Amino acid sequence: MRRLILLRHAKSDWPEGMADADRPLAPRGREAAPKMAAYLAAQALIPDRVLVSPARRTQETWDLVKPALGAVPDETVPQIYEAPVSRLLDVVRAIPDDAATALMIGHNPGVQDLARLLSKPGEARRALTRKYPTAAIAVIDLPAESWATVEAGDGVVERFVTPKSLGHGEDE
Repeated sequence: MRRLILLRHAKSDWPEGMADADRPLAPRGREAAPKMAAYLAAQALIPDRVLVSPARRTQETWDLVKPALGAVPDETVPQIYEAPVSRLLDVVRAIPDDAATALMIGHNPGVQDLARLLSKPGEARRALTRKYPTAAIAVIDLPAESWATVEAGDGVVERFVTPKSLGHGEDE
């Protein structure tokens, strides 16, 4: 069994004239990320490895999540940025097998598309299909012996959690 936790970066700012990859977190994002991190820690959803897009907003999200999770190996994975779902699936299949649980911090629509691709129908999947707001977390259990053998449609969305569902403002 493998577990993939998909975290969409926290709410970002849109400074005029700034390149997309350089966009920082907005104040609301800087507030939401540690709260989502506290949820992960309280629920013992601690990954063995973290994969982060190189975009500034995902890196800042990870910087705010990291303290709650302890010393977890992380890596910046350029393929996550602006990735179609097929490339994200390749990233998942390349996760080393010594990691039973992995956390990927990325962007929409890719994160939402990957969650849909990997999972079977169910209530939590329906919720993330309708909307995958910033700082939302999907926990997907995958019946695979190896990350390399993860297949579309085999996983189960164990839970889908948004900042709003935890009482932390609006979901965007």
